[in-house]
Amino acid sequence: MIYLSYSDTDRSSIASNLGLPEYSYYFVQKEFRSLLEEGSIVFPMTNPDSEADLVWKNIHSRGEECVLLSFAPPHKTFVPLLCPFIPIFAWEFDTIPNEIWDNDPKQDWRYVLSLAGRAITHSNHTVRTVRAAMGDDYPVIALPSPVWDSFAPYFTGRRYGSGSTLTVRGRIFDSRKIDLAIYSSVRRREQGRASLPADAGDRNTDRELALDGVIYTSVLCPTDGRKNWFDMIGAFCWAFREVDDAVLVLKLTHRDCGDAIGAMLEELAKLSPFRCRVVLIDGFLSDDDYLKLAEITDFTVNTSTGEGQCLPLMEYMSMGKPAVAPDHTAMEDYVDADNAFIVASNFECARWPHDPRGVFRTRRYRLNYESLMKAYCESYDVAKNDPERYARMSESAYRKLGEHCSRAVVLQKFKAFLFETTPARLEASLAS
Repeated sequence: MIYLSYSDTDRSSIASNLGLPEYSYYFVQKEFRSLLEEGSIVFPMTNPDSEADLVWKNIHSRGEECVLLSFAPPHKTFVPLLCPFIPIFAWEFDTIPNEIWDNDPKQDWRYVLSLAGRAITHSNHTVRTVRAAMGDDYPVIALPSPVWDSFAPYFTGRRYGSGSTLTVRGRIFDSRKIDLAIYSSVRRREQGRASLPADAGDRNTDRELALDGVIYTSVLCPTDGRKNWFDMIGAFCWAFREVDDAVLVLKLTHRDCGDAIGAMLEELAKLSPFRCRVVLIDGFLSDDDYLKLAEITDFTVNTSTGEGQCLPLMEYMSMGKPAVAPDHTAMEDYVDADNAFIVASNFECARWPHDPRGVFRTRRYRLNYESLMKAYCESYDVAKNDPERYARMSESAYRKLGEHCSRAVVLQKFKAFLFETTPARLEASLAS
């Protein structure tokens, strides 16, 4: 089997697309491509609309088979005339788009999924959602990105217990080094919007960041409302108003975080005074410094309203970092009471994020603020006073993610699914 692989964002465009809708498909494709290249030929495509059928004809004429793996949501999936294709996508809502707008039939995902005849997604939550729309017998499987093997070697099973210094190429916004008063809503009304502090640096400057204490880390796109940094920061500052050594680090992933950082600083101004520390990193970390940040992190944090899989959370938990997170959507597959301080949540109405009509057709999750504060406080107490429980939770995170997203597990399931859903076997199954 030869695999044709496509993502709208590739190596040449990831820097300019960072933080834009669907940018994370590049990282998902990268992980799957690395996995499949171990025993198969993977042919990357830049324009499958014109290339896929030509390549398929050439391969098919030699008696071989190929399939296009389209790392994109169904409405952005190329639909070849001849070449078999499989949409590989993430989704975090409880319905898939099932209506047409802008006279585009692909906006109704059922149309594309019917043409494909099968699909791969990253969570059992999405499998249930797809089958609710397509029928219980629709061939779809949950295959998370196989990230465990890259981070598991750094598992120690215990807290790091001491600080470290990172090198950041970019800007650092540290609540202990900024006069938050200038970002208050009162000041803003009187003098207009405050500019970002000049001593934070620029995105082409190397700066050192020293961190110690009980460290909570989240890697997120600050312009993605689903990530819900508002609750993450607010509950942290309320939970640790009188705690000096509680530190929240937000590694921001977007090509232009300026407006979002301004909003975050304004929120911190509303929350002040507080003795805990909040650090925003708007810049690049080398692979070594990214791993160093993960190593010194005590807890990884997620406060999203829904997740298609959440690669950063999976990466940190693969290293044995317990989580502060809800257990809804994709996270239900790997977040549990043994490896996380679970944040309670409930349904609320929502819209499909790419639907320009903005109509309520689906649901997402709203977090319980009190539960989030409780999770922060309980996790801090474990970090400071219960090393045995921390070690158990760390071990559980490491092992759970190994079962969930190791290369061996994902590859075995992928090959079995591909074999069972080849067009010939599907036709025979339908005929019977």
